[in-house]
Amino acid sequence: MHRSPTELEEYITACEPRGVPTYTVKAGPLDLSTPSGRMVARQLGAVARYEVEHQVERQQRAKLQAAADGKWGGGRRPYGYEPDGVTLRPDEARAVAEATDAILSGASVRSQGAAMNARGLVTSTGRSWTPQELRKVLLRARNAGLREHRGEVVGPAAWPPLVDEDRWRALVSVLTHPGRRTQWSSARRWLLSGLALCGVCGSPVRATLLNSTRGGVPSYTCKATKCVVRNAVELDQYVGAIVVERLSRPDVVHLLAASGRPDADKLQLDGSALRERLDGLAAAYADGAIDVRQLREGSERLRARLAEVEEQMAAAGRGDALAGLVGATDPAAAWDALDLHRRRAVVDTLMVVTIQRTRKGRPSGWTPGSSYFDPSTIEFTWRTT
Repeated sequence: MHRSPTELEEYITACEPRGVPTYTVKAGPLDLSTPSGRMVARQLGAVARYEVEHQVERQQRAKLQAAADGKWGGGRRPYGYEPDGVTLRPDEARAVAEATDAILSGASVRSQGAAMNARGLVTSTGRSWTPQELRKVLLRARNAGLREHRGEVVGPAAWPPLVDEDRWRALVSVLTHPGRRTQWSSARRWLLSGLALCGVCGSPVRATLLNSTRGGVPSYTCKATKCVVRNAVELDQYVGAIVVERLSRPDVVHLLAASGRPDADKLQLDGSALRERLDGLAAAYADGAIDVRQLREGSERLRARLAEVEEQMAAAGRGDALAGLVGATDPAAAWDALDLHRRRAVVDTLMVVTIQRTRKGRPSGWTPGSSYFDPSTIEFTWRTT
């Protein structure tokens, strides 16, 4: 009944002064009011404790061995696989791959979860997708055909991957980046919030509501001194039109030219070699071939190099925000079909938008009833041409 010595002593302390009789299924009655009865109880508790610790040790060894062999450790059916944890479920595997590519292209986890719910896809427990649940599923190392043990990747797994390792590492890099926003706020309901720059002080502009007496007008302004103020709706529409015009040019295919990207296959080989060397260091220390200082220094160097390789793999796997837009028969319709996060990624890929101060008076060509928005005060610096 008590496999913890501390709990047993609490039980004895409670029963001894009250003469409470204790009966066991296998050991018979225990008289805790006598020294001999308490001794027997403590011996039985010690044996029970030993059995528990021995069982835990065996289970841990079995789990470690299974992890080293790349086998599944059991548990709830992993999304994308059958209950055996190895056989793929094609529709779920495709959903994971599509969500990975979409997020690497600039989409949000929230939008992908909503899209999966709209398609009637549910989690492995039959529930609707939440951003938190989808994020947890997408971050699993098993998606890349890797086996984890206690939060660390220990080697290749026995099941087929849902996505390439470089794409998975890229997704991990994106979703775990410290600067990534995990909460939806008014600052991210507008296309250029945090992206466009003030032409006076150079700080990013933020979306806010001005002229509260008129119900509030969504506007962009630099946070520090409000050097510039611009109507957010009109500016978003204007920038969207500029993006569509750029995507409609005949030379748009050059936007997808990939130059200077690292070789993903070579990086995977480098990563595997570094992990083998780390394992070799541990074996050398266990055999007495190196001392603790050599083990520590060697491990630090190899882990630093491995971190660099994994970051390069992540960079190689990051998706292109322009995928699906370049070559579209109707760029305007393709742009309209994107969610806000993907549009922001496209803008950030193509250009830097700078908002200059407006000139005094009405803009040239202004007619009564028309907008005061002056496109000449918006500057574009193209990142790619």
